[in-house]
Amino acid sequence: MTQESIWSTRYREAGEEYLFGTEPNRFLARRQGLLEGGRTALSVADGEGRNSVWLAEQGLDVTAIEISAVAIEKARRLAAGRKVSVDFIQADMLAPGWPPEAMQGRFDWVIGVFIQFVGPEWRERQFETMKALTAPGGCILLQGYTPKQLEYRTGGPSAVENLYTEEILRAAFADWTIEELASYEEDITEGAGHKGRSALIGMVARKPG
Repeated sequence: MTQESIWSTRYREAGEEYLFGTEPNRFLARRQGLLEGGRTALSVADGEGRNSVWLAEQGLDVTAIEISAVAIEKARRLAAGRKVSVDFIQADMLAPGWPPEAMQGRFDWVIGVFIQFVGPEWRERQFETMKALTAPGGCILLQGYTPKQLEYRTGGPSAVENLYTEEILRAAFADWTIEELASYEEDITEGAGHKGRSALIGMVARKPG
């Protein structure tokens, strides 16, 4: 099965419910004040819209990239219900030749929340794509799981190689200014998909200006 069909099946099986809920990721929402320093934001692998819609509610000009057409349909309903505008684009962020030139260096904020659906062989490509999308002086915000999450099994991938450590992120963003990087544990409730005690990691990194 393709990534598109895998994720569309998961989102379709959730029915009218939102697999990961409709509220923004907590690590992102807690950095609301930081977002005021930007005008444009991109949410990659955005899912059913919970983060992109919230970003739009903060007054940002928001674009969302998502591989699943089913998820985008649900995200559009969420945006309409919240009376905000988001530019939803169906695309595979790992596809050859992506991102298009018109999107490169365009976004003050590039947001990646629980995007650990690839292993080390694709992670560099994923991060390079996000870096290319970020404007000079702009930031990438990442929220992910650490390897300890395999003990909790309350969400995220089952492959340890997909999970982040502080060392992995420091190496991947060695040429950027890491403004925040922390591993921590917290109880989260994000729909049926992420629920319970979780081993988390969060990062904010700034692109050289």
